[in-house]
Amino acid sequence: MLSELSYLGIFLLLIVMNASPILMPPTWIVLASFYNIDPALDQPTLVIVGATGALIGRIILMYISRFFRRFIGTERKSNLDKLAEFMKNKKYGFFSASFLFAITPLPSNLLFMAYGIMKVKNIALFAGFWIGRVIAYYIMLSISTVTLKPFLELFDDSLVGILVTDIGSLIMIVVFACINWGKLLTEKKLSFIKPKLWRF
Repeated sequence: MLSELSYLGIFLLLIVMNASPILMPPTWIVLASFYNIDPALDQPTLVIVGATGALIGRIILMYISRFFRRFIGTERKSNLDKLAEFMKNKKYGFFSASFLFAITPLPSNLLFMAYGIMKVKNIALFAGFWIGRVIAYYIMLSISTVTLKPFLELFDDSLVGILVTDIGSLIMIVVFACINWGKLLTEKKLSFIKPKLWRF
């Protein structure tokens, strides 16, 4: 049904997929599937459409994640704000982090959920993600005739694996929010701020 809408259908699908924090397959597999099903699709155009849809979806996820900031204690809010300020003061801090997550298999949903909780506002993080996704999608589409089938078979029987990965990502978000970033950045010592629930 979506393939009949051509690029628009793919664009809308990737927005929805990337706005969801869990239970979604890698977006390059979806792009590669469309690309192999419809030879009329232009690869560079598909890459641009895919990267833009993925970015918009992640931005939506980031703003949705801001809702959960209200459940974080004052101490941890201040702690995360210190990390955000540190990255802001680094010349390519946000750009480098977003680019790294976009061009590698690292879970970018985790990154944008963390950005949302930190209430980050920086155009560089969007630019880094978009550029990284363009490069990654172009490479993956170029070799999709070889890699697509094995990956489809892998994910066809691995719903449990996807669930475990997503749960692990959510746990990482909690751990990320509990790290004492002020102490880590200034004293180079890893320590944690315990959630109130733990104190009982």
